Order: sequence, then structure tokens, then C-alpha cells
Amino acid sequence: MGSRLPRVAQMTARFAWLGALVFVFLTSSREARAHPVGLSQGEYVLEEERLYAGVTFARRELADAFPWLRRDDEASMLAFEENKDRLGAWLVEALVVSTPSGSCRGAFAGMRFDGDGVALALSYTCPARPSGIELDARFVSELERRHRHVAVFSTGGERHDAVATRERTSLPFGETSRSLFAPLLRMGIEHILTGYDHLLFLLGLVLIGGPIRSLVGAITAFTVAHSITLGLAALGVWAPSARIVEPGIALSIAYVAVENWFARDAKGRWRITLLFGLVHGFGFAGALREIALSPSEIPTALFAFNFGVEIGQIAVLAIVFPLVLLAHKKYMSDRVAMRACNVALALAGIAWFVVRLRNSI
Repeated sequence: MGSRLPRVAQMTARFAWLGALVFVFLTSSREARAHPVGLSQGEYVLEEERLYAGVTFARRELADAFPWLRRDDEASMLAFEENKDRLGAWLVEALVVSTPSGSCRGAFAGMRFDGDGVALALSYTCPARPSGIELDARFVSELERRHRHVAVFSTGGERHDAVATRERTSLPFGETSRSLFAPLLRMGIEHILTGYDHLLFLLGLVLIGGPIRSLVGAITAFTVAHSITLGLAALGVWAPSARIVEPGIALSIAYVAVENWFARDAKGRWRITLLFGLVHGFGFAGALREIALSPSEIPTALFAFNFGVEIGQIAVLAIVFPLVLLAHKKYMSDRVAMRACNVALALAGIAWFVVRLRNSI
């Protein structure tokens, strides 16, 4: 006994220090609001020698890139209105259209708000009716590091999809490009891997330990629930405001951490993870809802993005779950170290809740 207590005390201290570092990081990071979206959508229609473009961005991502679109450290609709010509001029410069006959001359044609997004209208006049169009979405390199631009090009009843990334900003049309699925699949994986609130919730689920069957049931209930609400929101059936969803996700972390203090294991936990999974699904949907995907794109985008989220979730659990089991076996039999971890999780959830609630007012 005498030799064991110092080891437990050392482990508890380490977990406490780790929890304190996590707490400080989360409360000082601007990402406590929510993780970045990193997606824009463009509709491009060619009529004779004129190309009409409508490009939709998430307002908060543009505000993060351009401080002049912020008021009180938040994306401001008033700031967007006051700077719409400046924003339009930026996009004309950063979205270059060319044809085999030469470059097309662009002009800003207006701006409108679309939920949490902002849509910018442009028109380009080309030297002659082009046989092919090439878009160079240079703005991708100026936005969030993992930003992707989903481009839909239409002419004469034909429709082509393509995705611009930082590595490939140039999109030639006139050739069929069907690369929409893979980039959105990757985006779903990145969204969960950089979604620290979702990851901490999953950690809270498995941290309690217990029968593997019960843990799998809890995680399955979470997956089914967030898939349902992700679909409802992305399809436009119903979605609550992010001002409610984001604080709710933070509270779910704190709740699970506190419950871990009193629950013996994960038996019956699937009920609460089913409920919180519905909330997290609306949070996942924010990545697709803040841009205006066309109805024909939504099924593919929804399936690819959700599939990517599940791949990322399974990858994280495959790494974390064995470590948690090992920790329970070696260090957490007296629950002291585990409670230290849960204190850190609860503090992180409460901190996120306060920050997001403040930002929503």
C-alpha cells in the first residue's frame, strides 16, 4: 500500500496538470466558439460571352481572414454592409476567369446574407463566346488552411462539379470533373479531428470504462443520433440556431464529465448519448449549412461528409480506447486519477459554454 499511494498521487498530479493546460488552452483560444468551417460554394452559369457567378462563404470565416469585417471581435452584418464593395473587389481580384481567347473582365454585382453565410454576385465579360472556361479560385489560399471551394458550372443544360483546394486552385471546365465526393469525405474527417469539443465528448464517454458492449452501445447511439440531425439540418428540414447548439455541445461535455463521478460504468448510458448525439449532429451540420449547396448536391455532400466524420471518429476511438483500458487497469482502479481527468473535462466544457454563451448574446 505504501508504495502504491505515491504512484497514484504522481499520476493524479500529472492528470491535474494536463487538465489545467487543456483548460487554459480552451478558454484562451478563439476556437472555443466553434471550429472553422472551411468551405465555400460557387454557382457559375455561362450565357453567350458572359459568365455569372454566385459565391457563398461562411461569414465568420471571412471575418477571421479580414479584420475589417469584424465588430467587437465578431463577424458583423453591419461591417459586411459597410465594406461590401471592398469585399466584392477582393473577390473579383481573387477569382480569375479566362478562356482560350483571353481573360474575362469581372465586376461585382451585389451581396446578400444567407443565414450564417454571405453570397456575393459577380459577372464576367469574355472576349468572345468561349469553347471552354478556366476558373482560378485564388481566394482559397487566403482563407482557412483546409478551405475548399465547391464549384458548379452550368452551360447549355450541362452541369459539371469540381473542387478547388490550396494545392489546386485552377479549375478547367468543358471537361467533366466529378471530384465532389472525395474532398467532402476528407473534409468530414478533418472536421471531427479538429472538432475538439466533439472529441472531448467522445473521450468523456469512454473514460468511465466498463463493459465493452455498453461502451459500444453508447457510441453507436451517439453516431445514429448525430447522423439523423445532420441529415435534417443539411436537407433544410429543421435546424436550431448555432447560438443554441454550440453552448449545448459544451454543456454535454460538462454533463458527461460530472456523470462520470457518480456512474460505476457505461451501462445504460446510450440513452443520454442518444440525446446529446442529436445536439452534436446540428453542430456537424453547421459546416454544410453555412453555404448554399444546390438541392442536387446535398445527398452526395451529406453522405460524403457524414462518412468522413465516422471514419475520423472511429480512428480516434481506435487509438484512445485501448489507452483508456490500459489506464484503468494500471492507474485508475481507485478512481482518483479518473476523477482528475473528469474535473479537467468538466472545466473545459463549462469554459466553452461561458465563452459561446457570451458570443451568442
